[in-house]
Amino acid sequence: MALRAKTLAVLGKLERAEDAARHGESLADVVVELTNSGLDDYFMRPLKLARAGFVVQQSANIGMAGAQKVMATVIRQVIGRMDHPQLLSVCGSIRQFMK
Repeated sequence: MALRAKTLAVLGKLERAEDAARHGESLADVVVELTNSGLDDYFMRPLKLARAGFVVQQSANIGMAGAQKVMATVIRQVIGRMDHPQLLSVCGSIRQFMK
């Protein structure tokens, strides 16, 4: 499923839920995926297009992989502690970015 369609499906499910916290894990998964996609689109891909060189690209890949693991852990912990109104707020913010 394309990331946009997946994101919209998760947002819709969460926004319709009586208890949004039941879908917090799905939201965290999407936020992690969006973050990773953004890092790739705005950093790694331009680095490749700039022909920065093999060593630079490999160093960036290793660094970004580590950063993504740390960010994923933080994202999952933060979203996992959010209540219904907070999760709905995150959904609203994501929808704003998608316009």
